[in-house]
Amino acid sequence: MAKRNVIVAQSGGPTPVINASLRGVVEACKAYPDTFGTVYAGFHGIEGVLKEELLDLSAQPDEEIALLSTTPAAGAIGTCRYKLKAAQTKDFERIIEVFKAHNIGYFFYNGGNDSMDTAHKVANLARERGLELVATGVPKTIDNDVGDSEFKLIDHTPGYGSVVRYWALNVQTANEENAGSSPSDPVLVIQAMGRKIGFIPAAARLADPNREMPLLIFLRESGLGLEALADAVNGTLRERGRAVVVVSEGFDVGEIGERKDSFGHTMFSASQTTVQQIVVNYLNEVGLAARGSARGNVPGTDQRHSMIYASTVDLDEAYRVGWKAVDIAAQTGSGYMSTLLRDAGDLYNVRYDKVPLEMVANSERTFPEAWIASSRTDVTDAFVRYARPLMGDTWPAVPLIDGRQRFARLAPTFANPKLAPYVPEAYE
Repeated sequence: MAKRNVIVAQSGGPTPVINASLRGVVEACKAYPDTFGTVYAGFHGIEGVLKEELLDLSAQPDEEIALLSTTPAAGAIGTCRYKLKAAQTKDFERIIEVFKAHNIGYFFYNGGNDSMDTAHKVANLARERGLELVATGVPKTIDNDVGDSEFKLIDHTPGYGSVVRYWALNVQTANEENAGSSPSDPVLVIQAMGRKIGFIPAAARLADPNREMPLLIFLRESGLGLEALADAVNGTLRERGRAVVVVSEGFDVGEIGERKDSFGHTMFSASQTTVQQIVVNYLNEVGLAARGSARGNVPGTDQRHSMIYASTVDLDEAYRVGWKAVDIAAQTGSGYMSTLLRDAGDLYNVRYDKVPLEMVANSERTFPEAWIASSRTDVTDAFVRYARPLMGDTWPAVPLIDGRQRFARLAPTFANPKLAPYVPEAYE
């Protein structure tokens, strides 16, 4: 393929390390000057592509691109939750028009399983239309739910390691709070993200791998209800006098007035009430086996945008999967996602490879049953061994200026529109 331009875009919820992958894509494209032309970002994901809002990343100073690695979330180029459904034929035709108008030959989409589905659909459409386009996926999600349950497609997704670290450190400090205030507030209930899968609440065990805290973890997959939860909490109160409870936002407590996004995913943080509120109210209503009350915390989107809690291992791996995606596009061609796979053995090491988009599009990993403790209120040491290397051992080097974090600030330099304005089909 002759030298052609690039669009990179993001979709879904961000992570602390999502921009490290973006940096990897941009810098790797520069390493192939005879293959890749101008690198554009679809501003706010595929919606930006549809609206022909293409941010020129090639025009940005090298310093700002480098700062992407310590810039969290999606503020740099934006993200979206816009699903390309099969019936939205106008949207698909518009994408092809935009690609043709701006001489786009390469499309990198950074996201989870739904994003890999979008990349797969775009790759197929381009092939059907005879457009010379290489579409490549870049994996990310804090939920760690992309791929298969045997970990053969991807060992873990960039973004998850930082959430492991976030929960390990925050549960450590929450335990200090609970230990000090337990005479009046013996139970602290903390709600963790993870609507369907338990990898995020499970990460709380990394705060206490030697099991010294009175820590209980309730995954969605535990199969327990409120009555069993209360029994477990009161059992811990009788034995230890206090309890720190981490509960998945997807834990079954009945109706909570759920709201859903355009992908059909429940948005617990936008719902009428929270699982944490229901659990705290229930514990206080049925009574605690200790003097005092249950209280609760609901960490929200900070677990996916707090850069100071980012894992240095995660930052490095996110950058490398972005770079690997470009290698795949340049050397292999269309229809793949870059991936990372863990080598066997006690020493943690990963290798970077590729998997077909069709194998990961709309995939959904499950939390291994073998990693749920027999009590159903904890996870096993096997999970701890899996997750421990991902959190790293050092603090990230986040630059400060005048006491505030210095994030990348990209100049609003956009490609000149060449097509008529367009309203995405799902807006209508």
